[in-house]
Amino acid sequence: MNNTLNNDDDDDHTTTNNSSMVPNPQPQGRRPRGFAAVAAGGASGKGKKEREKEKERTKLRERHRRAITSRMLAGLRQYGNFPLPARADMNDVLAALAREAGWVVDADGTTYRQSPMPMPMPVPVPTQTQSQFRVESPTVSGLGVKATATALECVLGIDESLSPASLDSSVVIGERDNKYATASASASVSPINSTSVQCSIELMQDIPSENDFTATPYVPIYVKLPTAVINNYCQFIDPEGVRQELSHLKSFNVDGVVVDCWWGIVEGWSPQKYVWSGYRELFNIIREFKLKLQVVMAFHEYGGNDSGDTLITLPQWVMEIGKDNPDIFFTDREGRRNTECLSWGIDKERVLKGRTAIEVYFDFMRSFRTEFDDLFVEGRISAVEIGLGASGELKYPSFSERMGWRYPGIGEFQCYDKYLQQSLHRASKLRGHSFWAKGPDNAGQYNSRPHETGFFCERGDYDSYYGRFFLHWYAQSLIDHADNVLSLASLAFEETKIIIKVPAVHWWYKTASHAAELTAGFYNPTNQDGYAPVFEVLRKHSVTLKFVCLRLQVSGLENDEALADPEGLSWQVLNSAWDRGLAVAGENALSCYEKEGYMRIVEMAKPRNDPDRRHFSFFVYQQPTPLVQGTICFSELDYFIKSMHGEIAGDLVP
Repeated sequence: MNNTLNNDDDDDHTTTNNSSMVPNPQPQGRRPRGFAAVAAGGASGKGKKEREKEKERTKLRERHRRAITSRMLAGLRQYGNFPLPARADMNDVLAALAREAGWVVDADGTTYRQSPMPMPMPVPVPTQTQSQFRVESPTVSGLGVKATATALECVLGIDESLSPASLDSSVVIGERDNKYATASASASVSPINSTSVQCSIELMQDIPSENDFTATPYVPIYVKLPTAVINNYCQFIDPEGVRQELSHLKSFNVDGVVVDCWWGIVEGWSPQKYVWSGYRELFNIIREFKLKLQVVMAFHEYGGNDSGDTLITLPQWVMEIGKDNPDIFFTDREGRRNTECLSWGIDKERVLKGRTAIEVYFDFMRSFRTEFDDLFVEGRISAVEIGLGASGELKYPSFSERMGWRYPGIGEFQCYDKYLQQSLHRASKLRGHSFWAKGPDNAGQYNSRPHETGFFCERGDYDSYYGRFFLHWYAQSLIDHADNVLSLASLAFEETKIIIKVPAVHWWYKTASHAAELTAGFYNPTNQDGYAPVFEVLRKHSVTLKFVCLRLQVSGLENDEALADPEGLSWQVLNSAWDRGLAVAGENALSCYEKEGYMRIVEMAKPRNDPDRRHFSFFVYQQPTPLVQGTICFSELDYFIKSMHGEIAGDLVP
């Protein structure tokens, strides 16, 4: 011990002696005290505030940059047929552009040409007679990059060895010389041979114009009939008005109509007492006009802000059960019940007069199949759509206006009825974390923004161990509900096409959490594909996916405000479904019926640049008002239908 201490002392002594040989460092400044300390602290506080402000500005710049990147990716995917992954970044974009230009890009980023670039050949300056054939990009309308280059090569006879710079210079020189070549153009003889000119003309004739949809796939058009044609007592009202409407639709060469069959009307007063009389009269008139018919098994409530005076609730006997047992309805964190549809927690609970929810749905579907067997046999009924949630869509009622939600609020989780809470408790216990048997307490309110919550903000709890567990359970409940109902629907409607409608929850799509999609039941943050497991279940039952083309005409300001991306969401959903072999159909939102909306729908229904020529199997047009009222521009609607049928070329009539 003593030796150790002595050695330490010797080391200290040695260090001291050696330090005397090194120049002494500058003495550090003394810490300010008194008034000076207060002044320094104030400066530090101001600096901290400035740093916080700069941090916020940096976040805004980053959001703006992401928004621009998202639009670039959407444009390249939709119009350029670039095979970009769903979570592409700028490296993927650069690689795709480089490959399109003829370069080879390896996985590690090494970029090179397939063969050495030949030396550029000098381009002779055209003479006066040579430059009379002027080449301008605007004259070749509708050409892509490859088509434009081909046209230039064909017309000017450019050698393949010319560099891009040489090509640009030849075009510029041609435009410059054209200024003084016009006077002698009639007396000059162009050296460009007639074969080259003919080649260019044929090339430009073969390239379709922007609004030319001739020879494109035929997409059948179905029009949805107004809900009010059947009243709450299942009586068919205004048959003459319906005849006039069907006559108008027939004149537009519409393929068929869609009719909602409401559970709240047919089985409205007593369980298993079905009244179909009004629908029988309606279907007979549709049969007279030889139109196809799609029917919707509507197990949800209809009415409220956008439906006028029409109100169709769930069956009265179900509402009576709900008074004694309100947990049959979806419930938010504050305990408010949503009566739009039944909670998925009772799918297998015998709380509906001795039947489970899926048994009630199955009995209703089987009754319809038996009642209208003649229409199925003759092929008049071409498809049956199964309602799986609020508004007939596969989703939780997370953004219901009756609960105070307004766009672009994130919505609220709907899992606080006792049956879903029991399911959550079982899942957390199975996971080994019983204290996870609760919903998040920092997920905000219906109209919150993601950055205002601790759960959905950047690096929020949605990506924690608990958050991932809860969101997986929440989304799996949606998937299990679809699987349970579709299993019985396949039994009720054998050999009949079954349709499922999926919503377009596009707001906050450009954020990391995708908060609005999470509360609706789609676990689709930036690091997760939330639609793939849903579509796997749909493929299992061979159903057709109907995607709601919603708010495609939203202004750029609204999109930026809500960080929305309807085009990006549509691209992800449609390609994910097509890649899994699902048939895909579309349906417009009620507000999407003007010229721009029509063209966006046609472009989405049959993408021009899809190498596999994938397209919608049909499209359902929701009209804002009946055609007989004359509030719709018939010329635009006629053009839209003919474009979907692949029968028309040219521009819309103004």
